[in-house]
Amino acid sequence: MTTSLKSKLQEDLTAAVRERDELRSSTLRLTLAAITKEEVAGKTKRELSDDEVQKVIAKEAKKRREAADAFAQGGRAESAEREKAEGVVLAEYLPKQLGDEELEQIVAQAVQEAKAAGAEGPRAMGAVMKIVNPKVAGLAEGGRVAAVVKKLLAG
Repeated sequence: MTTSLKSKLQEDLTAAVRERDELRSSTLRLTLAAITKEEVAGKTKRELSDDEVQKVIAKEAKKRREAADAFAQGGRAESAEREKAEGVVLAEYLPKQLGDEELEQIVAQAVQEAKAAGAEGPRAMGAVMKIVNPKVAGLAEGGRVAAVVKKLLAG
């Protein structure tokens, strides 16, 4: 039995191929290939849960962002635009990202919890991240979270 998110990706791929949407179909093909690769990794083949499929999609979206940045810095604007467009397609399958204010509120609360537990200053980073990560998993990128934590710990 396939997961609902994976089957949605497959249905959307079929629709994109019918509509001759080259960008969407190639992006979904690459993502489904990454999901299949993850399923056969390890000693036994297994079905990924929706959460695991989402993690694979998030990883693929991050690759697109990094590639777009690299292309932009290398002066290849056309390739950068393509990567950004693929990232937009993948973003449709991910939960809505937290806004800066929401993220800061969650981190501020975690900083208070860490301070109550005795963690102080920049060394509290690890303790705060342990509290924050489960709350924002899939809703905010790790780099963004770390930057906010550093900013709030610095005071």
